[in-house]
Amino acid sequence: MSKPLMDVVLPRLAKPLYHHLERYRSGELSDQQFTRKFESLLQKQHAWLAKRGVSGARAAVAIHAGVLVLSLPGLRAEAVERGVPLETIELQAVREAASDVARNYDLEERRVADAIATIIARYGE
Repeated sequence: MSKPLMDVVLPRLAKPLYHHLERYRSGELSDQQFTRKFESLLQKQHAWLAKRGVSGARAAVAIHAGVLVLSLPGLRAEAVERGVPLETIELQAVREAASDVARNYDLEERRVADAIATIIARYGE
């Protein structure tokens, strides 16, 4: 891939994710339907990246980070609602994502968390 990975991942995630969110918010999708569509979207993105030579672990980090970047407005709202700093909510989300990737790809969780946090710092609003 000639473009930086996140410059490819973010647009490929954003449009379908927001489409599913709009359908969910309007009541067209149930919680279960939204979850299935979201999981399917992530699997398709992972497979698409693999076909283009991106390792499974690198794709997983990029996809998890991309979801968190796209989720920043929701994370901000949650921070306000809970009355805690945004960094507290972000840290929890990064740790959960890093734990998932590290467990599935036998990687060091701290290194995965650092990679995800770096991407969020670069691509977040």
